[in-house]
Amino acid sequence: MSTLITLCARGGSKGIPGKNIKPIAGNPLIFYSARLAKQYQESNPDVDIVLSTDADEIKTVVNSFGFNIDTNYTRPTDLASDKAGKIGAINDTLLYSERVHKKKYDFILDLDITSPLRNQEDIQGAFSLLLENHDAYNIFSVSPANRNPYFNMVEENANGFFSLCKQGTFLSRQTAPKVYDMNASFYFYRRSFFEKGFATVFTEKTLVYEVPHLCFDLDHPIDFEFMSFLLTSGKLDFDFR
Repeated sequence: MSTLITLCARGGSKGIPGKNIKPIAGNPLIFYSARLAKQYQESNPDVDIVLSTDADEIKTVVNSFGFNIDTNYTRPTDLASDKAGKIGAINDTLLYSERVHKKKYDFILDLDITSPLRNQEDIQGAFSLLLENHDAYNIFSVSPANRNPYFNMVEENANGFFSLCKQGTFLSRQTAPKVYDMNASFYFYRRSFFEKGFATVFTEKTLVYEVPHLCFDLDHPIDFEFMSFLLTSGKLDFDFR
């Protein structure tokens, strides 16, 4: 089974300027995803890693790590805007890698640069779940949600009044169906996912992997400060090496 690992890192970022290569705990943010990809490559046969970016500066940073990562691909402009979907960017990167290596990959693993709190056990655990379910197209990481749409999340109705997002007769959050937050950390896809032409990660045959430790992505500057503190203070509740 062959696997392609994609590291998608646009040059532009409005929330945290230059966040993909912004230093955190002594390394550029993208280093942690690149290191995990390298570790996965070393412990699994037939794995290739490719960087998907539109920025030469990001390519230079990744090349400085000395890892076996293909940085020759340049993401097209139409796939590099903040309005472009990530699935399309991954698919274009996949087609490029298949042309270069003259093969079709069985699986694609996308490691999100802005959500690096994961390790090899997470990746292997999710992959095992995907292998066990032959019908599943993909699997992605999640964390337990702090809010529940059946119990304490509301939305506006057509009449201008508000009600719960999902209806039920639950009197406590503990009795409501369990829901999850997408932590945007990693995504595994079968090659058939892209052949089907799905536009988002949600299909009729999608699985989730519940990360058993702290995991979140960086959307705002305060998130960056919080993660930096966790990485430098030894406060993480799992092995991050």
